[in-house]
Amino acid sequence: MSVLFVPDGLAGERVDAAAARMTGLTRSRVAGLIAEGLVLLDGAAVARPSQRVRTGQLLDIDLSEPVRRARVVPAVVEGMTIVHDDPDVVVVDKPAGVAAHPSLGWDGPDVVSGLAGAGFRITTSGAAERQGIVHRLDVGTSGLMVVAKSERAYTALKRAFRERTVDKAYLALVQGHLDPLEGTIDAPIGRHPGSEWKFAVTAGGRAAVTHYEVIEMMRATCLVRVRLETGRTHQIRVHFAALHHPCVGDPLYGSDPGLAARLGLDRQWLHAAELGFVHPGTGGYVRFASEPPADLARALELVRD
Repeated sequence: MSVLFVPDGLAGERVDAAAARMTGLTRSRVAGLIAEGLVLLDGAAVARPSQRVRTGQLLDIDLSEPVRRARVVPAVVEGMTIVHDDPDVVVVDKPAGVAAHPSLGWDGPDVVSGLAGAGFRITTSGAAERQGIVHRLDVGTSGLMVVAKSERAYTALKRAFRERTVDKAYLALVQGHLDPLEGTIDAPIGRHPGSEWKFAVTAGGRAAVTHYEVIEMMRATCLVRVRLETGRTHQIRVHFAALHHPCVGDPLYGSDPGLAARLGLDRQWLHAAELGFVHPGTGGYVRFASEPPADLARALELVRD
C-alpha cells in the first residue's frame, strides 16, 4: 500500500494524472488499479480516472507488485539551449531526439536529466523524474519548453495550461496544399484502435482544437503556423494526418518516406516556435521565440527550390 498526501501543486488534477506523477506509475496502470477498486481518496474508492483531487487529500494505492521507477541521471544534453532562467522558471530550446523526462523504456537523453547535469535545482511536487515538467514535446519535435523551478511556478503553470491561457505556436511543414488556407481543426483525439503507439481522431476521444494558417506555399508542401487550444499527445501530427496532409518526415502518420529521404529528414518537420505565458513570479506576460534548427531549415530550403 502506498499512502500519499496530495500537494498544492497537483490540486485540480485528474486522479490518474496526479497518482502517476506522485508514484511514477503510468496513467494506464493507475486507471487499471482504479478499475479494480485499488485506489482510494480519503478512504473512498475512486469512481473514475477523471475525478479531480484536492490539496491534502489522502491517496491510497494498493500495489500488488513493486513499482519500477525511472531515474534522473544528471547528463549533458547536446544541443539543448537555455533560453531564459530565473528563480521560478527555466525555458529551454529542446533539440529533436530528446524526451521531456526519463521514463521506463526510454534510454535516450531528456530535459530533466540535462537540467540536473547543468546544475539546475528543481523543487516541485511529484515524482523525481518529472520534477518541474508542466508540458511536454514529442521526442521528435524540437523547440521551446518551460520548466517550473519552484512550487509556486509549478502550481501556476499547471493551472495556466489547464485553463488554456498559455500561448503555444508551432511551425509545421505539411504535405500537399491546405484548403482553406486558414482554419480550425476541432476533432477529438484518442488511442488509435490498431496501435498502442499511435493516436487518431476518434468519436470517444478527448476534445482537441488546432488553429492553423498557411504562411508559405511550395510545389508539393506548405509551411503552416499552428496554434494549439488544447495539448493532446501528437495533436498536430494527428490532426493534419486526418486532413490527409501529414507533417513531412512523419511516417507514423502517413507521410511520404521518399520525400523525407530527399530532404535528409529523419523526424517530423515540426518545431515549437513561440511560447508565451503570465510569469508566475512577476505576474507580467513573457514571450519567447525560437528559429527552426538546421535540419528543418535545410529541408525547407530544398522544398523551396
